[in-house]
Amino acid sequence: MARNKEFNEDQVLDKAIEIFWHKGYNGTSAQDLVTHLGLSRSSLYDTFGDKQKLFVSSLKKYQKQSQDQIIALFEASENIKETLHNIFKQAVTESLENRITKGCFMVNTSIELAMHDPEIAKIVQNNTRIMEDIFTKALQRGQDLGQISKNMDAKTLARFIFNNYSGIRVLARTGESDKQIYDDIVKAILSVL
Repeated sequence: MARNKEFNEDQVLDKAIEIFWHKGYNGTSAQDLVTHLGLSRSSLYDTFGDKQKLFVSSLKKYQKQSQDQIIALFEASENIKETLHNIFKQAVTESLENRITKGCFMVNTSIELAMHDPEIAKIVQNNTRIMEDIFTKALQRGQDLGQISKNMDAKTLARFIFNNYSGIRVLARTGESDKQIYDDIVKAILSVL
């Protein structure tokens, strides 16, 4: 008779996100996963398959959470320009407060794996397209409301803004801790609006 699972798969994925985010895919050993997730190897592999499958599931969960968070911020926004400023402020705050310089899990993954792993590259590229679409809709709304300049079309602005948002996360990964550098970058980015 099969045993019932004694763990919550969603919570295990959250823990997997933590360790992969901190150590990267290549830096995370099977023993790291067993120790951090609190599961036996057999439970881990029976439920999630191999390390690669667990990583992909973790990355997709992170992707959905991040996208949902940004969508919610824009949907609740009465001032798109102000909301963009707050999104960047939050990224800077996280970058400065995060002592282990995690950066962004998606950005870290793109740097570590996308060039060598077609499945990961597809997830990263899909994430970029979805995030660009989310930013495009918000920027178009901001332009329609007269909050954002129409000097550039919303799609071009979205690509520029999302690329720079990702760039801030890369800078965070280097351990940069000078808030003025981040503030100067954000000021320059938002000046195009």
